[in-house]
Amino acid sequence: MNIAAPNLVVIGIALSAGLVLLLRNWRFSFPALLITYVCIALFLTQQQFIRPDLLLGPYPISTMVLIKLITGVSATAILSITALTFSREYNLEDLDEFSLTELRRAARRAQHQRAIQPFHISDYIVPIWALVLVAIASLALPRLYPIGTEEIDFVWYWLGLVGLFTMVSATDILKVGLGLLLCVESIGLLYTAVARAVQVIPLALLALTTVVLALAIAYLSGLLYGRLKTLELNELYKR
Repeated sequence: MNIAAPNLVVIGIALSAGLVLLLRNWRFSFPALLITYVCIALFLTQQQFIRPDLLLGPYPISTMVLIKLITGVSATAILSITALTFSREYNLEDLDEFSLTELRRAARRAQHQRAIQPFHISDYIVPIWALVLVAIASLALPRLYPIGTEEIDFVWYWLGLVGLFTMVSATDILKVGLGLLLCVESIGLLYTAVARAVQVIPLALLALTTVVLALAIAYLSGLLYGRLKTLELNELYKR
């Protein structure tokens, strides 16, 4: 990238996608994912990989870029609804008084623990070092293996590597879904940038893949929560 004249949209993609990797709380990582989708749409419009064919207010935009943005918003909404659904306790009426008391006591204890220990730097060591490795690789690989312009190569390398490390360092199934979605966006951006003539069918298949992945993560979240009453992956190794 040209450091002397930084592209604000590229910086937005780097920061928002990096927050997806770094943040542990879905209440913050999902908005970061949504911002990433918006910045990707702006980047595609800015680079004019696809010819604009409609006006969104005073701004020309391609229908395919708009569809990609709607797809990203839909996937984020699916995962957000999933997180909201499975962060609550249901079927409390099936519990007896003793079980309800124990459940309330456990909830108060967990809330107290979060209050007295709101931040553990050790929880962020792996994501921070992963983000450092992603930054080094995303700056070095476009010079070693250039495919498009430096900006294009940086963005698709960044999204793909951030998605990969997000999956590797994920502690819950929703975070795995975030990593998968970023990897799909990296593939879509690479295709859009290098294709001589961008075809509708591959982009439509990638959009469909994005929605299907979000629905699959939502379904797996339901299965995991129904069995273990949590979305944490480490619980799988305790049973």
